[in-house]
Amino acid sequence: MGAVARCPARWPGRMGGWAEGTALFLPHPPLPACSPAGIPLPMAKQLPYSTVREIFERFHAAEPEPKGELEHTNAFTLVVAVALSAQATDAGVNKATRALFKVADTPEKMLELGEEGLTEYIKTIGLYRNKAKNVIKLSRILVEEYGGEVPSSRKALQSLPGVGRKTANVVLNMWWGHPAQAVDTHIFRVANRTGIAPGKDVDAVERAIEDNIPAEYQRHAHHWLILHGRYTCVARKPKCPACLIRDLCAYEDKTA
Repeated sequence: MGAVARCPARWPGRMGGWAEGTALFLPHPPLPACSPAGIPLPMAKQLPYSTVREIFERFHAAEPEPKGELEHTNAFTLVVAVALSAQATDAGVNKATRALFKVADTPEKMLELGEEGLTEYIKTIGLYRNKAKNVIKLSRILVEEYGGEVPSSRKALQSLPGVGRKTANVVLNMWWGHPAQAVDTHIFRVANRTGIAPGKDVDAVERAIEDNIPAEYQRHAHHWLILHGRYTCVARKPKCPACLIRDLCAYEDKTA
Protein backbone atom coordinates (compact mmCIF):
# COMPACT_ATOMS: atom_id res chain seq x y z
CA MET A 1 0.00 0.00 0.00
CA GLY A 2 2.98 2.30 0.49
CA ALA A 3 3.09 5.50 2.47
CA VAL A 4 -0.12 6.88 3.83
CA ALA A 5 -1.05 10.47 4.56
CA ARG A 6 -3.57 11.81 6.97
CA CYS A 7 -6.38 14.08 5.97
CA PRO A 8 -6.93 16.06 9.20
CA ALA A 9 -10.54 16.36 10.21
CA ARG A 10 -11.57 19.67 11.70
CA TRP A 11 -15.16 20.23 12.64
CA PRO A 12 -17.04 22.81 14.68
CA GLY A 13 -16.31 21.88 18.27
CA ARG A 14 -18.71 22.00 21.17
CA MET A 15 -16.68 24.81 22.66
CA GLY A 16 -17.11 27.16 19.72
CA GLY A 17 -13.74 26.38 18.15
CA TRP A 18 -12.60 23.59 15.89
CA ALA A 19 -11.89 20.09 17.12
CA GLU A 20 -9.28 17.90 15.48
CA GLY A 21 -9.09 14.25 14.66
CA THR A 22 -8.31 11.94 11.78
CA ALA A 23 -11.10 11.37 9.30
CA LEU A 24 -9.40 9.47 6.52
CA PHE A 25 -6.32 7.48 5.63
CA LEU A 26 -5.39 7.31 1.97
CA PRO A 27 -2.44 6.36 -0.22
CA HIS A 28 0.18 9.06 -0.73
CA PRO A 29 -0.15 11.72 -2.12
CA PRO A 30 -2.96 13.02 0.12
CA LEU A 31 -6.13 14.61 -1.15
CA PRO A 32 -5.64 18.36 -1.42
CA ALA A 33 -8.07 19.53 1.22
CA CYS A 34 -10.54 18.34 3.82
CA SER A 35 -13.63 20.31 4.74
CA PRO A 36 -14.18 21.25 8.40
CA ALA A 37 -16.29 18.08 8.54
CA GLY A 38 -13.33 15.98 7.36
CA ILE A 39 -14.73 15.49 3.83
CA PRO A 40 -12.17 15.67 1.00
CA LEU A 41 -12.69 18.72 -1.21
CA PRO A 42 -11.13 19.86 -4.48
CA MET A 43 -8.61 22.64 -4.00
CA ALA A 44 -8.04 25.09 -6.84
CA LYS A 45 -4.68 26.72 -7.41
CA GLN A 46 -4.15 30.11 -5.83
CA LEU A 47 -5.50 32.84 -8.09
CA PRO A 48 -3.17 35.69 -9.10
CA TYR A 49 -3.20 38.72 -6.81
CA SER A 50 -4.72 40.88 -9.54
CA THR A 51 -7.63 38.46 -9.91
CA VAL A 52 -8.24 38.28 -6.16
CA ARG A 53 -8.24 42.07 -6.06
CA GLU A 54 -10.85 42.25 -8.82
CA ILE A 55 -13.01 39.70 -7.01
CA PHE A 56 -13.08 41.82 -3.88
CA GLU A 57 -13.61 44.99 -5.85
CA ARG A 58 -16.79 43.36 -7.16
CA PHE A 59 -17.83 42.17 -3.70
CA HIS A 60 -17.30 45.70 -2.40
CA ALA A 61 -19.24 47.28 -5.25
CA ALA A 62 -22.17 44.93 -4.66
CA GLU A 63 -22.18 45.28 -0.84
CA PRO A 64 -19.82 47.97 0.55
CA GLU A 65 -20.65 47.25 4.21
CA PRO A 66 -21.57 43.56 4.60
CA LYS A 67 -23.04 42.59 7.94
CA GLY A 68 -23.11 39.37 9.90
CA GLU A 69 -26.50 37.74 10.41
CA LEU A 70 -26.23 36.93 14.13
CA GLU A 71 -28.34 39.44 16.05
CA HIS A 72 -26.69 41.22 18.98
CA THR A 73 -26.84 44.52 20.85
CA ASN A 74 -23.38 44.74 22.44
CA ALA A 75 -20.09 42.87 22.70
CA PHE A 76 -21.43 40.49 25.34
CA THR A 77 -24.50 39.45 23.37
CA LEU A 78 -22.26 38.94 20.34
CA VAL A 79 -19.97 36.60 22.29
CA VAL A 80 -22.98 34.65 23.53
CA ALA A 81 -24.61 34.47 20.10
CA VAL A 82 -21.43 33.23 18.42
CA ALA A 83 -20.80 30.67 21.17
CA LEU A 84 -24.36 29.38 20.74
CA SER A 85 -23.99 29.18 16.95
CA ALA A 86 -21.59 26.21 16.95
CA GLN A 87 -23.36 23.38 15.08
CA ALA A 88 -26.44 25.59 14.72
CA THR A 89 -27.80 28.01 12.15
CA ASP A 90 -27.78 31.77 12.61
CA ALA A 91 -31.54 31.79 12.10
CA GLY A 92 -32.04 29.24 14.86
CA VAL A 93 -29.79 31.15 17.24
CA ASN A 94 -31.52 34.45 16.49
CA LYS A 95 -34.91 32.92 17.18
CA ALA A 96 -33.74 31.89 20.64
CA THR A 97 -31.73 34.97 21.57
CA ARG A 98 -34.36 37.57 20.66
CA ALA A 99 -36.23 36.73 23.84
CA LEU A 100 -33.09 35.90 25.84
CA PHE A 101 -31.34 39.21 25.24
CA LYS A 102 -34.41 41.14 26.38
CA VAL A 103 -33.85 39.79 29.88
CA ALA A 104 -30.10 39.09 29.90
CA ASP A 105 -27.94 41.37 27.77
CA THR A 106 -25.07 41.74 30.25
CA PRO A 107 -22.98 39.16 32.11
CA GLU A 108 -24.47 40.33 35.40
CA LYS A 109 -28.03 39.74 34.18
CA MET A 110 -27.02 36.39 32.71
CA LEU A 111 -25.72 35.28 36.10
CA GLU A 112 -28.98 36.37 37.69
CA LEU A 113 -30.88 34.30 35.14
CA GLY A 114 -28.78 31.26 35.98
CA GLU A 115 -28.05 28.09 34.07
CA GLU A 116 -31.51 26.56 34.37
CA GLY A 117 -33.18 29.81 33.40
CA LEU A 118 -30.89 30.13 30.40
CA THR A 119 -31.67 26.63 29.16
CA GLU A 120 -35.35 27.54 28.88
CA TYR A 121 -34.45 30.16 26.27
CA ILE A 122 -31.94 28.14 24.25
CA LYS A 123 -33.31 24.58 24.40
CA THR A 124 -34.14 24.70 20.68
CA ILE A 125 -30.41 24.99 19.92
CA GLY A 126 -28.23 21.91 19.61
CA LEU A 127 -26.01 21.05 22.60
CA TYR A 128 -27.91 23.65 24.62
CA ARG A 129 -27.08 22.24 28.05
CA ASN A 130 -23.34 22.33 27.48
CA LYS A 131 -23.61 25.76 25.88
CA ALA A 132 -25.61 27.05 28.84
CA LYS A 133 -22.87 25.91 31.23
CA ASN A 134 -20.25 27.74 29.18
CA VAL A 135 -22.27 30.94 28.91
CA ILE A 136 -22.73 31.08 32.67
CA LYS A 137 -19.04 30.32 33.26
CA LEU A 138 -17.85 32.97 30.82
CA SER A 139 -20.30 35.48 32.30
CA ARG A 140 -18.84 34.89 35.76
CA ILE A 141 -15.29 35.34 34.45
CA LEU A 142 -16.24 38.57 32.68
CA VAL A 143 -17.73 39.95 35.90
CA GLU A 144 -14.94 38.80 38.22
CA GLU A 145 -11.91 39.40 36.00
CA TYR A 146 -12.91 42.01 33.43
CA GLY A 147 -15.35 44.26 35.27
CA GLY A 148 -18.25 43.00 33.18
CA GLU A 149 -16.58 44.05 29.92
CA VAL A 150 -15.64 41.85 26.97
CA PRO A 151 -11.85 41.87 26.39
CA SER A 152 -10.51 42.97 23.02
CA SER A 153 -7.56 40.58 22.67
CA ARG A 154 -7.70 37.16 21.04
CA LYS A 155 -5.80 35.52 23.91
CA ALA A 156 -8.21 36.86 26.52
CA LEU A 157 -11.25 35.92 24.46
CA GLN A 158 -9.98 32.39 23.89
CA SER A 159 -9.49 31.95 27.63
CA LEU A 160 -13.28 32.15 28.07
CA PRO A 161 -15.23 28.86 28.26
CA GLY A 162 -16.84 28.00 24.94
CA VAL A 163 -14.75 30.51 23.00
CA GLY A 164 -12.25 29.09 20.51
CA ARG A 165 -10.20 30.83 17.85
CA LYS A 166 -13.07 31.02 15.36
CA THR A 167 -15.45 32.56 17.89
CA ALA A 168 -12.75 34.99 19.06
CA ASN A 169 -12.07 36.05 15.47
CA VAL A 170 -15.75 36.70 14.83
CA VAL A 171 -15.94 38.96 17.90
CA LEU A 172 -12.69 40.75 17.02
CA ASN A 173 -13.96 41.36 13.50
CA MET A 174 -17.60 42.23 14.10
CA TRP A 175 -17.30 44.22 17.31
CA TRP A 176 -13.76 45.56 17.44
CA GLY A 177 -13.28 46.01 13.69
CA HIS A 178 -10.10 43.93 13.50
CA PRO A 179 -9.27 42.24 10.16
CA ALA A 180 -9.61 38.82 11.82
CA GLN A 181 -10.68 35.86 9.69
CA ALA A 182 -13.05 33.29 11.17
CA VAL A 183 -13.02 30.35 8.77
CA ASP A 184 -16.24 28.35 8.89
CA THR A 185 -17.45 25.66 6.49
CA HIS A 186 -18.79 28.23 3.98
CA ILE A 187 -15.56 30.22 3.85
CA PHE A 188 -13.47 27.05 3.66
CA ARG A 189 -15.49 25.84 0.67
CA VAL A 190 -15.45 29.16 -1.20
CA ALA A 191 -11.75 29.78 -0.56
CA ASN A 192 -10.79 26.37 -1.95
CA ARG A 193 -13.34 26.08 -4.74
CA THR A 194 -12.65 29.51 -6.24
CA GLY A 195 -8.91 29.69 -5.67
CA ILE A 196 -9.25 32.89 -3.62
CA ALA A 197 -7.38 31.43 -0.65
CA PRO A 198 -6.90 27.65 -0.91
CA GLY A 199 -5.66 25.66 2.05
CA LYS A 200 -5.71 22.09 3.37
CA ASP A 201 -7.32 23.02 6.69
CA VAL A 202 -8.99 26.00 8.32
CA ASP A 203 -5.72 27.35 9.68
CA ALA A 204 -4.14 27.25 6.22
CA VAL A 205 -7.15 29.02 4.71
CA GLU A 206 -7.01 31.69 7.42
CA ARG A 207 -3.35 32.32 6.59
CA ALA A 208 -4.07 32.32 2.85
CA ILE A 209 -6.80 34.95 3.29
CA GLU A 210 -4.42 37.13 5.28
CA ASP A 211 -1.63 36.64 2.73
CA ASN A 212 -3.54 36.99 -0.54
CA ILE A 213 -6.46 39.38 -0.04
CA PRO A 214 -5.60 43.09 -0.38
CA ALA A 215 -5.33 44.88 2.96
CA GLU A 216 -8.18 47.29 2.26
CA TYR A 217 -10.59 44.35 1.94
CA GLN A 218 -9.38 42.31 4.93
CA ARG A 219 -11.86 43.70 7.43
CA HIS A 220 -14.94 42.66 5.46
CA ALA A 221 -13.47 39.59 3.74
CA HIS A 222 -15.03 37.30 6.35
CA HIS A 223 -18.56 38.51 5.66
CA TRP A 224 -18.23 38.69 1.87
CA LEU A 225 -16.97 35.11 1.74
CA ILE A 226 -19.46 33.65 4.20
CA LEU A 227 -22.43 35.32 2.51
CA HIS A 228 -21.18 34.25 -0.91
CA GLY A 229 -20.91 30.68 0.34
CA ARG A 230 -24.26 30.75 2.10
CA TYR A 231 -26.33 32.09 -0.79
CA THR A 232 -24.42 31.64 -4.07
CA CYS A 233 -21.45 29.27 -3.85
CA VAL A 234 -23.47 26.67 -1.95
CA ALA A 235 -22.18 23.19 -1.19
CA ARG A 236 -24.42 21.33 -3.63
CA LYS A 237 -25.08 22.72 -7.07
CA PRO A 238 -23.57 26.18 -6.68
CA LYS A 239 -25.49 28.98 -8.37
CA CYS A 240 -22.78 29.76 -10.91
CA PRO A 241 -25.06 31.47 -13.49
CA ALA A 242 -25.95 34.12 -10.89
CA CYS A 243 -22.40 34.50 -9.53
CA LEU A 244 -20.81 37.92 -9.90
CA ILE A 245 -17.30 36.40 -10.00
CA ARG A 246 -18.09 33.50 -12.34
CA ASP A 247 -15.56 34.64 -14.97
CA LEU A 248 -12.78 34.95 -12.37
CA CYS A 249 -13.43 31.76 -10.39
CA ALA A 250 -11.08 28.79 -10.85
CA TYR A 251 -13.79 26.17 -10.20
CA GLU A 252 -13.79 23.73 -13.11
CA ASP A 253 -17.26 22.21 -12.64
CA LYS A 254 -19.37 25.33 -12.91
CA THR A 255 -23.12 24.78 -13.15
CA ALA A 256 -25.01 25.98 -16.20
